[in-house]
Amino acid sequence: MRRYIVGFLATIGALVFLIVLGGLGVWIWSATHRTRIADNTVVSIDLSTAPQDGPRERGLTRLLFTASPSLADVLGTIEKAGDDPHISGLLLRIGDSNIGVAEIQELRDAIAAFRAKGKRAVAYADTFGELGSGTRSYYLAAACNEIWLQPMGMVGLVGLGVEMPYLRGTLDLLGVTPDFVHREEFKNAANMATETGMTAPEREEMTALLNSLYGQIQSGIAANRKIAPDEVKSIVDRAPLLTDEALKSRLVDHVGGRDEAASSFGPTAKFVGLSTYLDTVGPPHRQGPTIALIYASGLISRGGSDDNPLTGAAGSGADDLTRAFRLATEDKSVRAILFRINSPGGSAVAAETIWAAVHRAHEAGKPVIVSMGDVAGSGGYYIAAPADKIVAEPATLTGSIGVVAGKLVFGGVLKKVGATWGSITVGANAGMFSLFDEFSDSQRVRLDAVIDDIYAGFKRRVAEGRKLDAEAVEAAAKGRVWSGEDARGKGLVDQLGGMKTALDLAKATAGIPADQDVDLKPYPPPRRGFIAAVSRLIGGGGVDALMPQGSLAFLRGTLQGLALLLAPPGSLTMSPVAPR
Repeated sequence: MRRYIVGFLATIGALVFLIVLGGLGVWIWSATHRTRIADNTVVSIDLSTAPQDGPRERGLTRLLFTASPSLADVLGTIEKAGDDPHISGLLLRIGDSNIGVAEIQELRDAIAAFRAKGKRAVAYADTFGELGSGTRSYYLAAACNEIWLQPMGMVGLVGLGVEMPYLRGTLDLLGVTPDFVHREEFKNAANMATETGMTAPEREEMTALLNSLYGQIQSGIAANRKIAPDEVKSIVDRAPLLTDEALKSRLVDHVGGRDEAASSFGPTAKFVGLSTYLDTVGPPHRQGPTIALIYASGLISRGGSDDNPLTGAAGSGADDLTRAFRLATEDKSVRAILFRINSPGGSAVAAETIWAAVHRAHEAGKPVIVSMGDVAGSGGYYIAAPADKIVAEPATLTGSIGVVAGKLVFGGVLKKVGATWGSITVGANAGMFSLFDEFSDSQRVRLDAVIDDIYAGFKRRVAEGRKLDAEAVEAAAKGRVWSGEDARGKGLVDQLGGMKTALDLAKATAGIPADQDVDLKPYPPPRRGFIAAVSRLIGGGGVDALMPQGSLAFLRGTLQGLALLLAPPGSLTMSPVAPR
């Protein structure tokens, strides 16, 4: 038996060695045999899955494992292609992905800049929502010159909606008691557990958010398709539309699939994929003065960053972000820091640690420009507050200046199954965070004192960083989430736009000429080699392909909501809001 085990392990080791050796050979070959981009080339980009808003995987990892392109990959490809005389157009596959509205706006901005240079962008889709909403995917496609739809497709331009699960009734049946407090009325991260339905403040907040995002989508489609806004509204109320109805309503231009859409570029057009194109011409912003790029994605926590294999979300560890800012601040070649945030918040202590790191960089004379992705709420906004400038897309979920704290009490569950428990404590509040008993009156007094202090500190940080008086901060606070468009009117955001807008601001703040390119350098340096490959293997998505996108989005939202409920007391978190 021992001989067989040794032989098996030797075989596995040999296979791993051959894979690594082969991957290294491919990498060396690709580095020395770059393909020349021919004239009249069209870049083909698949946007049927959402690009990750984070750093691009590099080196051996990308050779050994299939990885979705990052948002920076896609934006960089479109930017490079726009300036490349060999590139004549873009061919975009649009699908029912879970791309956020703010990220769609960033992609739309890039497509608009590409078209402004006299080049064509063509979108094709099997369908815009198969028995589901296709509003977001159509909004993305509308930025292109032409839209192709296959014969059996439909245009599910049905508007926007939010569905929020409420588990209070289930918890009551199980004997679980939610014991939470929040500041203030719009801070609804715990409502999933504490309520049986939508509260009046929650409904007010969600209605305002949806109206803001819907207005942006409506006006964008109207401008792109040259249809009156009122007519777009009428179309939405009649949707979903069949193929013929979509043609008559001028929502699509042609009926056909990828081959037909590709043929519209003419018989001499050549096609190249996103990864091949970037590998051939190189990513953008790799020469010139250095600007540091730091990402904060997913839930904010103390300690190091870690990817969540359950939800596919990345985490932002305070230790790693502090190190990134320290390295960028100490690097004399770094002229400014571009801080990309896509986070619903997390630990208040971790957020304060990251805030201090951002503040130190600012005080050291390194300009910090924040670019907000799909969401920068609660702790995600807290860490942005000390930056020199804050940039957000009109649809970015912003603010949620508030705090929620508490616990789920499982004592009732144990009683129902005949279990008991015993405890010994020394100190009046030693059992304060026991999962078997609710807060006592004295413990609740201390809990209120803690969250009052965190809430006051949060507002103070925002007032200091945004140069706002207490009244203005209070009007923007109370735990309310704003669209980026509305947040700008509240003084929480300086300018509307995406990473390119933020990069232009970083260059201007650092005194770099607008027409000069820069070296956009990631901090901390990305993981490479075997460790990154193993991480990819373990954390790679697998369940996504097995579930409908609507079900997956609902599941992810529920899991994220449960993660927020189980976060430590005094958490700066917002509820998962994903308009569909």
